[in-house]
Amino acid sequence: MKAGNVDTTGHRDAARNIKLVLAYDGTGYCGFQRQKDLPTIQATLEAAIETITKTYSHVTASGRTDAGVHALGQVVNFRTRARIPVERFVPALNSVLPEDIRVRCAEEAPWTFHARYDARWKTYEYSIDTRPVQSVFTRNFAYHLNIPLNLEEMKQAARFLVGIHDFRSFVSSGGSAKTFTRNVRRLEITTCDDPILRIQIEADGFLYNMVRTIVGTLLEVGLGKIQAEDVSRIRDARDRRLAGPAAPACGLCLIKVDY
Repeated sequence: MKAGNVDTTGHRDAARNIKLVLAYDGTGYCGFQRQKDLPTIQATLEAAIETITKTYSHVTASGRTDAGVHALGQVVNFRTRARIPVERFVPALNSVLPEDIRVRCAEEAPWTFHARYDARWKTYEYSIDTRPVQSVFTRNFAYHLNIPLNLEEMKQAARFLVGIHDFRSFVSSGGSAKTFTRNVRRLEITTCDDPILRIQIEADGFLYNMVRTIVGTLLEVGLGKIQAEDVSRIRDARDRRLAGPAAPACGLCLIKVDY
């Protein structure tokens, strides 16, 4: 542990465990996880925490969002000996963070709370702008696709991905997962008379690029390139080559994490 660092070992010399809920626009960042000489959410948040507490604290997230992916309800925790009242963390951190990262709330969590390992369910939403001309206001937050989609076929295909399955066909190489079985509790496609098509998926965990690959495969169905029933075959084949391409990162947002 480097000099002055009281928070990376997990020992009780760090007297408090602070839980934060974050929202961020991931457009200008190379993902959540700290990377050498690259802008990341983790590095920016840790710098802000050090600014207000005068001590470095390692931040643990519920999951590592990729480059360009956004969050409305990312959960993190860090340990600190700082005596700042918990209600002051939100305004203090937001005063030093860039405008594309906001702390929504803060609370003192039990010492054993771990943002990643204690997460039970995560909800992601993927947004697709179906306007003839992409809106300038959603260009960083939705994938523009001005091609008619068969939504009923997409909804039929989505049913094959709900439940406990091996999702090996929907994971990109480069991930660190050792097991590929996940429980998808909900997968919904909605429009609500809105030009933004939303695909929301809730599961007990996600593999690397899993949501974006599922979305890309559902779009293949919507475009008529594959049949809805083919998704069941793709799922059971456990072969990434059979699934659709990963949809662009800009449309993906981590909505919430349940504990």
